[in-house]
Amino acid sequence: MIAWNCRKCCTLWAYRHKMSKFTVKKLNRFLLFKLPSAYISGIRVSSINDKEALATVKHQWINQNPFKSLYWATQGMASELVTGILVMKKIHESGKKISMLVTTQTGNFTKKAIGKITFICSDGDRIQETIDLAISSGEGQTLIMTAEGFNEEFESVSKFEYTWSIKMKE
Repeated sequence: MIAWNCRKCCTLWAYRHKMSKFTVKKLNRFLLFKLPSAYISGIRVSSINDKEALATVKHQWINQNPFKSLYWATQGMASELVTGILVMKKIHESGKKISMLVTTQTGNFTKKAIGKITFICSDGDRIQETIDLAISSGEGQTLIMTAEGFNEEFESVSKFEYTWSIKMKE
């Protein structure tokens, strides 16, 4: 009886541990060690769930362009991050070995990015069916995801589209 309770407890702990891999704190630590240029630029994940991810970056000296606004590459890093962490989360939850790669990217800039910019991707609900199709077919699949950056007045400053290729590893 004691061994059963211990096993049940360990299984519950493992389940919670697996699900908690994608916390804001752990994702920001991931940025520091795996994407240091994004971390140094001031990009931080602020929220993630199954449907959407948010990251913020504040315009400052380290990430500005000569026109005293947020450099386009910093906006690109933040927008790719919010799409990518949603894909990573769903891949992790699938328990399968799946590779992911950006194959195309486009961006439009509509307003000068100054102050705190929040990037939002709300395409999380579309990822699972693409992963399921990649698993069942054994072939690579593509998914177009959108991330949009908003200033503190919630005005759009930029919008990016990423085509992610998702494929089972051999």
